[in-house]
Amino acid sequence: MRLTRFTDVALRVLMRLAVVENEDPPTTREVAAAMQVPYSHAAKVVARLQRFGLVEARRGRGGGLALAPGGLTASVGGLVRELEGPGDVVECEGATPCPLRSACRLRGALREAAEAFYATLDPITVAQLVASPTGPLLIGISGGRPPGD
Repeated sequence: MRLTRFTDVALRVLMRLAVVENEDPPTTREVAAAMQVPYSHAAKVVARLQRFGLVEARRGRGGGLALAPGGLTASVGGLVRELEGPGDVVECEGATPCPLRSACRLRGALREAAEAFYATLDPITVAQLVASPTGPLLIGISGGRPPGD
């Protein structure tokens, strides 16, 4: 299974915001640069994460992005499910429908495999994703200061 670029960027944005301490809140543009993604893509991701209640954004002087109170404890599996949306791993009903779709067992097996994938991610939180050594690396690449410096 392969995640969409959108989901990948969303997870990286959350991880970056999870390590913001003792520094000015980063802007969407700064987060995009640190995560090496186009600004327009990061802006769409931030908007979606705001709708999910995981990110808070303030405009203007002193503004920036911050993780919402529930952001650190958010389930990675739940988030990936939401971002990836409903659908099957394979497209059986697309422009050229598969001739096996009425009696195929592959679709069901792949659906079960996808659910097992999500179930593995369910107990993992954003906070766990940024535990050492990842958190200090995120701080280093984003130009922030490690807590206590």
